[in-house]
Amino acid sequence: MGYPIRDQQALYFLTFTTVGWADIFTRPHYKDIVIESLRYCQAHKGLELFAYCLMTNHLHLIARAAEGHELSHIVRDFKKFTATRLFTEITASPTESRRNWLRWLLTQEGERNPNNTNFQLWQQRSHGVELRDQEMVRQRLAYTHANPVRAGICYRTEDYVYSSASFYAGMEAVLPVSLLF
Repeated sequence: MGYPIRDQQALYFLTFTTVGWADIFTRPHYKDIVIESLRYCQAHKGLELFAYCLMTNHLHLIARAAEGHELSHIVRDFKKFTATRLFTEITASPTESRRNWLRWLLTQEGERNPNNTNFQLWQQRSHGVELRDQEMVRQRLAYTHANPVRAGICYRTEDYVYSSASFYAGMEAVLPVSLLF
């Protein structure tokens, strides 16, 4: 069960997971949709992003809402937009080898959830954890950036493209963030 976002301007560690832990983000194009949506939320929705890591079936963020915005609304809009865009891309792509299976899975999950009408890509909860002190922040930042190393994708955190670890190492990143430390 997820935890609700109570303080809309507090710093949170968030995890968005695909339904059935399906490995949807195996194609760069799908990952880019998520990254561009985060960029849009930074520029237009009041998302203050401090860390991220996009894996094949989940996304970790350390974020908060800017003054005058609500984090729960940003999360809702982000998940709705990315789910719709990804579902459209997946089901329309003649080169997507998993197209029929993913369409079936996402449609089945959507039919099980009374909050959806056609499909569901993200699990309902965002598992938000308010980061109340520096130790929690440091622990979740290290955990977020170490994900691809633990998964055997790379040897160094900063080598994974779809993560903010490179930005923390003073390198370029596909999506710049505000540094926590």
